[in-house]
Amino acid sequence: MSKERKHIKVTYSTLGSPDPLLHEYFEEDVAELKSNLGASYRMLINGDWVDGAGSFENRSPINTDWLLGEFARASAEHVDQAVAAAKAAFPAWRDTPWQERCNLVNRFADLISERLFEISAIVSMEIGKNRLEAIGDVEESADLIRYCVDAMRDNGGFDRQLLSETDQHFNRSVLKPYGVWGVIGPFNFPAALTGGPTGAALVAGNTVVLKPAAEGSLTATMIARCVEDAGIPAGVFNMVLGGDEPGMALTANPDLAGLTFTGSYEVGMNIIKTFSTAAGYYRPVVAEMGGKNPTIVSANADLDKAALGVMRSAFGLTGQKCSACSRVYVDAAVKDEFLAKLVDLAEDVAVGDPTAADTYMGPIINETAYEAYQRYAGELDQGRILTGGETLDVGKGYFVAPTVVADLPDDHRLWRHEMFAPIVTVRAVESPDEAMRLANDVALGLTAGFYSEDADEVDWFLDNIEAGVLYVNRETGATTGAWPGYQSFGGWKGSTGSNKASGSYYYLQQYMREQSHTIVG
Repeated sequence: MSKERKHIKVTYSTLGSPDPLLHEYFEEDVAELKSNLGASYRMLINGDWVDGAGSFENRSPINTDWLLGEFARASAEHVDQAVAAAKAAFPAWRDTPWQERCNLVNRFADLISERLFEISAIVSMEIGKNRLEAIGDVEESADLIRYCVDAMRDNGGFDRQLLSETDQHFNRSVLKPYGVWGVIGPFNFPAALTGGPTGAALVAGNTVVLKPAAEGSLTATMIARCVEDAGIPAGVFNMVLGGDEPGMALTANPDLAGLTFTGSYEVGMNIIKTFSTAAGYYRPVVAEMGGKNPTIVSANADLDKAALGVMRSAFGLTGQKCSACSRVYVDAAVKDEFLAKLVDLAEDVAVGDPTAADTYMGPIINETAYEAYQRYAGELDQGRILTGGETLDVGKGYFVAPTVVADLPDDHRLWRHEMFAPIVTVRAVESPDEAMRLANDVALGLTAGFYSEDADEVDWFLDNIEAGVLYVNRETGATTGAWPGYQSFGGWKGSTGSNKASGSYYYLQQYMREQSHTIVG
């Protein structure tokens, strides 16, 4: 479905729109999706939509009676076919002038924006995002792609003249694509983190095999249709569907030249260790592997601002963001006041059907995550649960309560384990140095937040925190809410495989390799 509609921009910073058409458009597409449940969907290989080796169901976490679709399940043979198609299509795509590639990929982004509400309704139903976060996810996908198109154009295709020894020498540096690029996407940003890396790889001149998370299969299918409808040639983009098996087959294929992975630290590190050197030479892995993100609240903080920012980052998307705030270190002098404000906000969080306009927090993604939340809650008795810690009886979905826990022992595993659940732990500190030591004492380093009205303290925080994305005094999210071109998004330490961030100056170059040309004439 595609309609002529006014374009309405929603980002993670605004998370709102005064335009009532936003809600009208979204609700129209939710109603249409609900009237077309249970359809069958295929994979895209070499320009053809093909069946799999059987199929799998994808049900909504909002209501498990809602069968969003039956999806073709890829076998290892299907994955190999997709890689072979991408390999065959690579020479022609590589040789397509970069200006033409930019035009085609930009059309891909424009189609995502044109289908904004159709795709965002799917994201909300499929993942459980509230409507504004779902719309933001889809819009971010388009903007990530446009950012890479603009980077290619601004840098003239990354073809640069170098110094010359004499006027008979012509030297230059050229960035060229690698070949077949794999993209393994996560469930939590099923549009942005499938469409964004796909667009980057394509505009750089690589061909792509996408394997989205099974839970995000319908969103990825809509993204794939945008690629196809943009006129990108058959075989240049391919999509296989399923669980872990096709992802493992993709990373094991020797014809894969590079990979973008977004997911857990354990899986990402295993891919980096095995994939990057299995061919006998280095193959690039652009990996984002989660976070255990702290917020430090100074005695000089605006506590209303701090509590609101922490609440939004701890409970947005049910805590299932790699950038979610899961740890807070607050000056002992203001701890009780801060906690009172945070608990009040947590208890006011509207939990329910995320397609409804007044819902802030939808369900957790699936039964496995639902059971994990219950296990975490069972471990919190070593501290003080101030609110939450329980499942909620909301229809037939996987609903859990926003949870604030104080005074867990420092050796408790949940200070370091990435939960992907709406649980935030809070601890008093006696000094800024203690807060910083604790904030940095984890293997991951994705995002971090700080609240203080003292400029010297802000400088101290920026100089000492070990994370890649920093926010200071941000009400809209203590640790969440990056947007392409506004905040670069990438981690330090175990949160990254490349130490380069998306949505900034150095991202696109990772999808290309440098070649030096010297011509004497």
